[in-house]
Amino acid sequence: MKTLLNIIWLVLSGFWLFLGYMLAALIMCVLIVTIPWGIAAARIGVYALWPFGKTVVPTPNAGVGSFLGNVIWVILAGWWIALEHLISGIALCITIIGIPFGIANFKMIPVALMPLGKQIVDTP
Repeated sequence: MKTLLNIIWLVLSGFWLFLGYMLAALIMCVLIVTIPWGIAAARIGVYALWPFGKTVVPTPNAGVGSFLGNVIWVILAGWWIALEHLISGIALCITIIGIPFGIANFKMIPVALMPLGKQIVDTP
């Protein structure tokens, strides 16, 4: 079932979300100082490509550094990626079949805004 949901997700919105995250990762890695944000964007981009069967959990030892990093991330790229999730989620919720995928988009907005201090793990 997870594979079927991931394939439908990939066609409906996953690929475009992945491209948005990879563009942010590329820009962040080119700027050298922001490479940690580029790595986080690439990690979450892969999650946005194939999200069903995975979940996001907070990192237990994340502290003030990741909070400050998240503030910088929101200013540089997080707000437009979260907006991409919001628009995609609203568009998917228009149809009955798309509602679960729209809800999945809405669940990704907090991760898009604050990627540092989070881990992506497989669900049992």
